[in-house]
Amino acid sequence: MWAVFALLSAVFAALTSILAKLGMGELNSNLATAIRTVVVLIMAWAIVFMTGKHHEMGDITARSWLFLVLSGVATGLSWLCYYRALQLGPASKVVPIDKFSVVISMVLAFVVLKEAVDVKTVVGGLLITVGTFVLIL
Repeated sequence: MWAVFALLSAVFAALTSILAKLGMGELNSNLATAIRTVVVLIMAWAIVFMTGKHHEMGDITARSWLFLVLSGVATGLSWLCYYRALQLGPASKVVPIDKFSVVISMVLAFVVLKEAVDVKTVVGGLLITVGTFVLIL
């Protein structure tokens, strides 16, 4: 089931890029990011309340709060940079470079999370890296 959600994530991420580029026009990229963030915030909280999960907030540990807040900061910085890049450059170049985050995430998963390194993952990461640098040149 995780693969279905991962594929849906990729489809929605692709739509995000194209819709953002179409909607931004001359709008300031930071303002565009703020508007998008409000929409995401409303959707996320609506889902939490509709599923009754808001009652679990008291169970969140300090460690979880710390890493979730840091993740939120990283997401915010990523979105601000991404929208600025989309505003300044062609989506066909910005999006693949942004997706180099896949390789960075893989390396961090190996180093920080101590996930197992296998040949297929390394080869896949190398192919993504080569593809990204081909686009940059």
